[in-house]
Amino acid sequence: MTAAVEKSRGVPESSRAEWFTSYDVDAFEVPSGREEIWRFTPMKRIAGLHTGVAATGSAEVEVEAPTGVTVETVPRGDSRLGQGGVPADRVAAQAYSSFADATVLTVAADTRVEPVTVTVTGPGAGEVAYGHLQVRAERFAEAVVVIDHRGSGVYADNVEFVLADGAKLTVVSIQDWADDAVHISAHHARIGRDAVLRHTAITLGGNVVRLSPTAAFADRGAEVELNGIYFADAGQHFEHRTFVDHAVPNCTSNVVYKGALQGEDAHTVWIGDVLIRAAAEGTQTYELNRNLLLTDGARADSVPNLEIETGEIAGAGHASATGRFDDEQLFYLQARGIPEDQARRLVVRGFFHELLMKIQVPAVRERLEAAIEAELEAVGG
Repeated sequence: MTAAVEKSRGVPESSRAEWFTSYDVDAFEVPSGREEIWRFTPMKRIAGLHTGVAATGSAEVEVEAPTGVTVETVPRGDSRLGQGGVPADRVAAQAYSSFADATVLTVAADTRVEPVTVTVTGPGAGEVAYGHLQVRAERFAEAVVVIDHRGSGVYADNVEFVLADGAKLTVVSIQDWADDAVHISAHHARIGRDAVLRHTAITLGGNVVRLSPTAAFADRGAEVELNGIYFADAGQHFEHRTFVDHAVPNCTSNVVYKGALQGEDAHTVWIGDVLIRAAAEGTQTYELNRNLLLTDGARADSVPNLEIETGEIAGAGHASATGRFDDEQLFYLQARGIPEDQARRLVVRGFFHELLMKIQVPAVRERLEAAIEAELEAVGG
């Protein structure tokens, strides 16, 4: 047994700073589902991704990019790959070890570009595929990137965001898979001095979707915003695990995830980790998760974690709430002549409004509003 495998075994590390990472899939033990990092995930439903199942197909990646953005297909040995972060679980390491080639998008320095769209279509029903995408924003570049996942099959990937000093990158990752799809994805962000990353995860479709966005600061003065919107129906499992690593002084992070659930065995999981290391003086951070249960039989798990190794911070906090409709809000609307089913829809729209308004791409915002409306039609008030 290698030392790396030995380190990855046993009980979870007491500190998020000590979690094991490696590009080598053999450095991780095959998880049983009892480990802290996997205990919420339905292991029998992820099609063997954790055991090293081989790829049987490939996902299609299409990129629409304006002038100022370079699109490359590169082999595994490209020296830029891995600069965003290192896999922290066996599926991410398996994806890193298994992709055929990677797509690299580079936004040129000192440029501001219109939205870049990356469409990832699954390998097809019953097929398994692995992928790798890296988005690079050079010095003082500004860009919006929409990553749109659709189709069927089983797909695991790593997505990297590498922000140079002064860059501003807005990312919208949409998981709108077919009902049979399984998607496990690790997002890794490396954020340079005075750079800004705004990352929004939208999860609407799929059988099992597990998304793990990690943000690490490379230098002071940087800012990260991690937002999430999810709507789970009967039998769907949506899991989001955010991690913000404050290792340098004077950086800011804000995490806001909101979800709605309806139907028997609809299940969502949000795990929010923030680590403020000893050197990260002047940190400002906050994380929030809220879940709205629309019907009986749905379950939301929410676990915020805040680890602070220095007292010299600007501020830190977290909050989590899960519940049903606010009866006072419904009463208020009904007392003004609004029917109950319409009142419920207004409450749900209001619940998501804050995050919807942060989506800078009108077409994406309108698509999400329409999807939420369709979900509310399905529940029938």
